[in-house]
Amino acid sequence: MTAILDHLAIGASALSGGWELFGGVLGGTWAYGGHSAGFWWGQLEFAAGPKIELLTPAGGPDGAFLDRFLAARGAGPHHFSFLVTDIEGALARIRASGTEPVGVSLADPGWKEAFLHPRDAHGIVIQVAQQGGSPPSSAPPRELPEAGPSARFDLIEHHVSDLDGAVRLFRDVLDGRLDAVSAGTAELTWPGGKRIRLVHEEGLPLGGALHHVRFTRAAGVFSAHERKRADLLARHLGLAVDLAG
Repeated sequence: MTAILDHLAIGASALSGGWELFGGVLGGTWAYGGHSAGFWWGQLEFAAGPKIELLTPAGGPDGAFLDRFLAARGAGPHHFSFLVTDIEGALARIRASGTEPVGVSLADPGWKEAFLHPRDAHGIVIQVAQQGGSPPSSAPPRELPEAGPSARFDLIEHHVSDLDGAVRLFRDVLDGRLDAVSAGTAELTWPGGKRIRLVHEEGLPLGGALHHVRFTRAAGVFSAHERKRADLLARHLGLAVDLAG
């Protein structure tokens, strides 16, 4: 069983600011997306790193999880998603680590998935999924602007109360390569320039919280105007964005 960090999902009641930030400012290009029961989702990909997925409710009981999330905390990071080659093996590994997955759905051969509750995943939902075949092609949303200059999605920094436990989860269960360790910090990587930095911080609700994401321009640097615009748009999404370089 192999697991690879695929995307960071962000929930919001309106997605226009997300398309402007991740597409217009940060150069994300349309990957795919569409309607699922009760919610709509769409993904953008970058020069390197994981994709960004934007989620919004579309009505109906199957979107209640997202309605609850937005009512409780507003727009913000919702989950990390890991694609696995063998979801049965992934579930066995998760259970062997002492965690019981939730929302296990294995009936659809095209998309099998399960989740870790934030209490068991250091403050954020974790999705593990096995995808059968290539995703269907789909048209980008009308609100998605022309992509800005290309950028790399370099880093997700996630703060956790239990650093050792978080390292065991992302390394031993989710196949991250432990690249760098220092006092209170550990960095893990997956193929394709995908990186999570774990930072120890006491007193966090549910044991963890996403602190910020970092993007680097593939060529050149971000202008002062782009930095200001990105900061404003990100705050409306409940996110902190660091534009490096």
